Amino acid sequence: MPETPARSFDAVLFDKDGTLFDFAATWEAWARSFLMRITGSDHDRATHIGDEIGFDMRNNRFHPGSTVIAGTPAEVAAELAPHLPGMTTADVIDILNEEAQAAPQSEAVPLIPFLDGLRAAGLRLGVATNDAEAPAMAHLGAARVVDRFDFIAGFDSGHGAKPAPGQLLAFCRAVDVVPARAVMVGDSTHDLIAGRAAGMATVGVLTGMAGQADLAHLADIVLPDIGYLPGWLGL
Repeated sequence: MPETPARSFDAVLFDKDGTLFDFAATWEAWARSFLMRITGSDHDRATHIGDEIGFDMRNNRFHPGSTVIAGTPAEVAAELAPHLPGMTTADVIDILNEEAQAAPQSEAVPLIPFLDGLRAAGLRLGVATNDAEAPAMAHLGAARVVDRFDFIAGFDSGHGAKPAPGQLLAFCRAVDVVPARAVMVGDSTHDLIAGRAAGMATVGVLTGMAGQADLAHLADIVLPDIGYLPGWLGL
């Protein structure tokens, strides 16, 4: 069991994709569906555009540096724009969000008992994602856990996007907890950079595309998945 932290905490903020939900199981299916939709099922063109955004259609997997992993829909749309001359950025974002809402979700651990355990310990909980708010609410709603969170924000919720700390500081204000008493849990360097910038403790998890070596220098601890978090918190 990982060593418990030297201080206790009052609140935990989670990234969504790659943290609450397994990244590969969710977003590889989304990427293929999205690329085939925007290319009219032209597999060769979908493969080419996939390569440009860091998704390998041939092997159905993301490259670790793909913008899709930690970027916002607006950032992904901007990268796609040169390859979709007949579509506006707003059109692309709309399709990205529509496909995201329909993406199959694979929970990193059974979320209802996990979150109920944290709440029973008195922790305030939140979600901060670089996904849009509407798909985030759809995903959390499908998992039947929206009501377990005191705060849910997407990149378009008015607090900015990670790696800037705006969402994290908004969470702390919303639950009336100072950042030093809160934990940011995420699977990407964006999550952990934001956590450090906000003055929160940082926990990395390995259910995204980043490995131990990618996260260790930014995290107080790197765990296999969120299921190990209660043990680290000493609950």
